[in-house]
Amino acid sequence: MLVNLLPGPIARLLLVLCAFALAQPAFADSAPVSQLDRIVTQGVLRVGTTGDYKPFSYRQSSDASFIGLDIELAQGLAQSLGVKLQLVPTTWSNLMSDLDADRFDLALSGISVTMERQRSAFFSAPYQRDGKTPIALCINVGKYQTLDQIDQPGVRAIVNPGGTNEKFARAHLRQAQIEVYPDNVTIFEQIVQGRADLMLTDAVETLLQQRLHPELCAVHPDQPFDFSEKAALLPRDIVLKQYVDQWLHQDIASGLFTQRFQRWLDYPWPTARQ
Repeated sequence: MLVNLLPGPIARLLLVLCAFALAQPAFADSAPVSQLDRIVTQGVLRVGTTGDYKPFSYRQSSDASFIGLDIELAQGLAQSLGVKLQLVPTTWSNLMSDLDADRFDLALSGISVTMERQRSAFFSAPYQRDGKTPIALCINVGKYQTLDQIDQPGVRAIVNPGGTNEKFARAHLRQAQIEVYPDNVTIFEQIVQGRADLMLTDAVETLLQQRLHPELCAVHPDQPFDFSEKAALLPRDIVLKQYVDQWLHQDIASGLFTQRFQRWLDYPWPTARQ
């Protein structure tokens, strides 16, 4: 062989390069296919959403269709990919298990970024800053300014199951009564009707709900008890994440996101399931 006529170091280098070149086709064939490639190939973007969180995701009882800010974001993302959008109903309790089971490609539903979720999934770049704050009857706003004031015997804090609201309440309330209510759409009416004293939820939701329920007032929504951000929930697929991040970046930089957000804050939402 010609390689035997070359000096030892050069011959060894050539052998290594040949071995590497021969290995490339096998390596390329075994490279994992991105979820993004599958979405484009199949022509469908599956987006999980809960349908119970205004202004982000709301499922109308009249025709079971979804509307809201995150639904519009999902539509824009699908359009950018040139594929159809398929909305997949999920719940806060099943959000992570549904993602793990590949029931959807990503989730958009006003989802808060948490370290617990981050351990098993990716998040897109955040598109909204938020934090937990109380909402109560306007006549009681002065009584629930701090967590110490809230965490008192006899105080009834209502929560929806399985999400960050319940986790926050259970982490901070030891003496107050925590009442789990299954319907996140009608939960605020429980406060209006005197069946609960307050709810600890995202500041953006308190601002919307005080507009829908004049009896209720958001308690210092500009100074929430903690810091959180909202983002798309994604599988551990860096290619898909980079695409969603770039699409969100362009949507926000263009001013479209601000227009979308304001439009859904001003939307004439029903106060019950209609």
